[in-house]
Amino acid sequence: MSNVQELLERSLEDTAEVRKARGAFFTPEAITRFVTDWAIRDANATVLEPSAGDAAFLVEAVRRLRELGADAPPRVDGAEIHAHSAAVARARVEAAGGIPHIIVDDFFAIQPTGQYSAAVGNPPYIRYQDFTGESRARARAAAFTGGVNLTGLASSWAAFTVHSALFLRSGGRLGLVLPAELLSVNYAAPVRKFIFERFARVNLVLFTEQVFPEAEADVVLLLADGFDEGPAQHATVHEVKNAAELSEIGAGLTFTPSDPSDKWTSLLVSPDAVEPLHSLSAAGHFTHLESWGDTTLGMVTGNNRFFALTRAQAKGLGLAPHELLQLSPAGSSHLRGLELTEEMLTELDGRGRATLLFRPSASDVSTAARDYIAHGERTEVDQAYKCRVRTPWFRVPLVPPADLLLTCMNADTPRLTTNRAGAHHLNSVHGVYLNPDSRELARELLPLASLNSVTLLNAEMVGRSYGGGILKMEPREADRWAMPSPALVTARAEALRSIKSRVADLLKAGALLEAVAHVDGALLLATGLVGTDDMASVRSAHREMTARRMARSSGRR
Repeated sequence: MSNVQELLERSLEDTAEVRKARGAFFTPEAITRFVTDWAIRDANATVLEPSAGDAAFLVEAVRRLRELGADAPPRVDGAEIHAHSAAVARARVEAAGGIPHIIVDDFFAIQPTGQYSAAVGNPPYIRYQDFTGESRARARAAAFTGGVNLTGLASSWAAFTVHSALFLRSGGRLGLVLPAELLSVNYAAPVRKFIFERFARVNLVLFTEQVFPEAEADVVLLLADGFDEGPAQHATVHEVKNAAELSEIGAGLTFTPSDPSDKWTSLLVSPDAVEPLHSLSAAGHFTHLESWGDTTLGMVTGNNRFFALTRAQAKGLGLAPHELLQLSPAGSSHLRGLELTEEMLTELDGRGRATLLFRPSASDVSTAARDYIAHGERTEVDQAYKCRVRTPWFRVPLVPPADLLLTCMNADTPRLTTNRAGAHHLNSVHGVYLNPDSRELARELLPLASLNSVTLLNAEMVGRSYGGGILKMEPREADRWAMPSPALVTARAEALRSIKSRVADLLKAGALLEAVAHVDGALLLATGLVGTDDMASVRSAHREMTARRMARSSGRR
């Protein structure tokens, strides 16, 4: 039995679960070949794989170097924290005809040399919750050496990208498989800026299908050329269906961000579709949601099953009315219309949804409430982190009832709903607290006016797409979400009121796009603010972005 075979058999102990814990996901051969062929241009290239794993990229690098005419067995370098994987990597490189030089160590503990013409690989993807301890501290320090100050929310790949680039010589090329978070998450802003500032040419390859279903994350190929010869004037964006189509990749489209640190999700949208928003904003017809009011997180109870009750449960427990607050139930499926009313809460409660929040006084506690609190202590509800760190543990910190409720996790599009019931809300949705000067107008018409195609398209651009096809909108992202301005809503108030009942009925029937067509007509088309051809471009771009997001959902992998 060969050395490689022996090592691979021993690899059976290195299960998928163990690999996932350290952020290791094996890369399809079509991707490793494409990236190495792009990065390695001549037989004398020096090559580094920063997180070598079982040397998928280094094996391809040996093949590429020999293909380009390397006279002697080519040496390739790597770093790998997992000793057994490093042994497999060495054996595989040798079997491929190369000379491996693979260091077993934390990559962030290795000082950059600035000697390589190419750095290629698939950095480990460890979310910030699991990326802790000395390695995390070294990672942030390594990124800071490259001028990148990462926040505590950064996943492991962000620092890997920066640190890998610092191993390149002037003019070197960086070819990495990265999470698509590169394009959209706030913590990646300094990484995006670093890439544009330090490289002369930037290429991005996007996939419409998931490449790593087991990682539950979309990926993008970063192909950055000309290290220390930047800044890049633009990025070239390519899109393919899957790894197999990389061999047929086209010329790509040019993307020029106004600020490289901003989100790059607009690169997925044609300029024709973005132009109406630019024109509307420049003329004062559109603004950001932040101009209407403040968007904040909802309440965190620590245990919704204990604190959120149905009316029947509260009655059965004998709780007093003053110990309960009206609550929008957990989740957001009931917030797909224009308003949340008390009648709706009664109906939801009748269907078993919890519409009351248990929140007794800290001093005047009824006997029934004391009994329920004791039950919580017997079942260790009080030991949950959020309960444990507050005094008394059973008093949930209140967030005032919001004027509007904003859905956070969305299969179709984020929705604004007027909180007519004055209900409190949990952290499954956000609250929008409106400015006094436009409060009444916004409560009446902003949820309706927001259901226009320009706003829907912009939601796909500023929100965050998840591998399951979900579009997430956080408060910071909501602040930048494009909305009709108060002036436009005021000017079109009567036209909007005339369609409000019809739109509400369509939303109740699940006919979102038909409802949107009515709003487009009343708000934008009837006024000539957006022409029919431009509206067609906006709608087409929205369909494409939504389809792209949904194509990566679990049901269509």
